[in-house]
Amino acid sequence: MNIIEIKDLCHNFANGSPGIIDINLTIKKGEFIVIAGQNGSGKTTLCRHLNGLLSPASGSVLIKNVSVKSDPSRARQIVGMVFQNADSQIVGETVYSDIAFGPENLRLNRKEIDRRVKLAMEAVGLQGMDDHRPHTLSGGEKRKLAIAGVLAMNPEILVFDEPFSNLDYPGERHLLRQILDLHQTGHTILIITHELEKVVAHADRLVIMRKGRIVKTGIPHEIIHQVEDFGIREPCSSRLGHGVNSWLN
Repeated sequence: MNIIEIKDLCHNFANGSPGIIDINLTIKKGEFIVIAGQNGSGKTTLCRHLNGLLSPASGSVLIKNVSVKSDPSRARQIVGMVFQNADSQIVGETVYSDIAFGPENLRLNRKEIDRRVKLAMEAVGLQGMDDHRPHTLSGGEKRKLAIAGVLAMNPEILVFDEPFSNLDYPGERHLLRQILDLHQTGHTILIITHELEKVVAHADRLVIMRKGRIVKTGIPHEIIHQVEDFGIREPCSSRLGHGVNSWLN
């Protein structure tokens, strides 16, 4: 079953320059997709069409067979996006109120909101921090909070935009394990990155973008040696002839 269908998608920036051009992509339920490319290649612009944060100049995006343009609220309940800058997603005065913000806007009852907040906090390891002020959290804790806020909306699709930026090594490894756990529980995962080393071994498919277009897509180990043609650093393991190995090993 295709959970995402992108057809002939184009987007222009406010100054008229093209952001993405003629994108066609289908993603099956439960897939783990890595979208890679240099800065400015259109990765984030593309993914912001999945929940209606951007509107296309032409073409369409269907989430579970319904157009995002026709029902953006529905799309935002199905597609959760964790932005590169965690601070941009933090809106509450406490950890609890920040995570509860989304469910409250869905007009859920208090018992269900409390349940979702508790489950989200447990999923990311923020138990017992209900009353902490977000601005006092570390960078890694803020990233956890941003993820928890998205998880509380109970989305089926999770999009992570450069998830490892500004994290230290232990924080990167912890976050990768969380993402893999979420995939194991049935979430469809999309990771936007220009660094393949950490995630490509876990991907079902690698999508490469350049200058607003998809220029290559395939099974990671089959196309990994071509990524440097598109300005992306090839992982050390494949350069050394060891294949596409998990960064957690």
